[in-house]
Amino acid sequence: MKPILQHLVEMTGHRDHLRLEVSVLSTLQKLSGIKAVRALELFTDKGVAHVRPRTWVEEGQLVSTDSEAAADPRRELLEQYPELCECVKNQGDSALTHRPGRHTLWLPVWMHEKVSTCLEVTQSRPFSAHKLEVIKGVFLVYQNYQNLLDYSERDALTGLFNRKTFDEQFSRNAASGLSSSRPQGAEALVNEEVTAESEPAQNWLAVVDIDHFKLVNDRFGHLYGDEVLILIANILRSSFRSHDRIFRFGGEEFVVLLRNITLARAHKVFNRFRETVQEYDFPQVGRVTVSLGFVGTSRGSPVEILGQADQALYYAKEHGRNQVCFYEDLVAGGHLTAKVANDDVELF
Repeated sequence: MKPILQHLVEMTGHRDHLRLEVSVLSTLQKLSGIKAVRALELFTDKGVAHVRPRTWVEEGQLVSTDSEAAADPRRELLEQYPELCECVKNQGDSALTHRPGRHTLWLPVWMHEKVSTCLEVTQSRPFSAHKLEVIKGVFLVYQNYQNLLDYSERDALTGLFNRKTFDEQFSRNAASGLSSSRPQGAEALVNEEVTAESEPAQNWLAVVDIDHFKLVNDRFGHLYGDEVLILIANILRSSFRSHDRIFRFGGEEFVVLLRNITLARAHKVFNRFRETVQEYDFPQVGRVTVSLGFVGTSRGSPVEILGQADQALYYAKEHGRNQVCFYEDLVAGGHLTAKVANDDVELF
């Protein structure tokens, strides 16, 4: 039992979801009799439930993929796993399947009454009651810790990622390079077909600010102001893909990390979001608009990139609001002067 406790100590020392996932699989892999372990990702593509391996053992080492789920050639229909499919449908906590020489246990990770991750443990012999108890005990520690991590990463009002999470994720991704595998077949990026384009796809950072939000709070009260924030967050979720990242910085400010898309399409996506907000009828408040500034993430430090997006946002707000401004266009047009940031950027 001592080795298991040591693994649990190591597992809960992580502050990153993927590292925690790798750690729990490593812990389970070391149990006697275990043949294989995997972390599966459950997702929906065009209304159809799929599953794909996200972390698995390869040549004795645990490896993970950072590719978009819907573009993964290893993805399978969830219905090909009938026991797991039934378990998820009934919101169960585990599922077992027995094949000659292969016995598999699935453990869905439930968060906010949804499941997007499932641990899979396989061995050649049937699972004993004691083995199941040990595996489920390790899994419950993992699941509870995942929930705690998720809670600490989220904004309490909107449920979006918070500023602290942005600082950690963006700095880490900037250091390693954001994944740029093109998500062919990913859920519709604003429901458009993927077409051949000559310009390269890259990643973009946008800063979004609700126009005249102080007037909303002053005129209608903070209760309706909070409702506007929640509804804007919902529009953001529906306007971007699952592998894009959306953050609330506090107040009426949001940040979007848009991955793997050309500049022309980035303009379309951001403007479509802006138009969706403009056309939405907010209860009691009526019409609300947003301003947005964005920049590519391929050049500069995280502070510089965020500062450039913020400059573009300031320009949008000072020149009419309810518009999308691209930093490099503003510099090229002489509207902004390129600046190198050395200190933290102060957002308004």
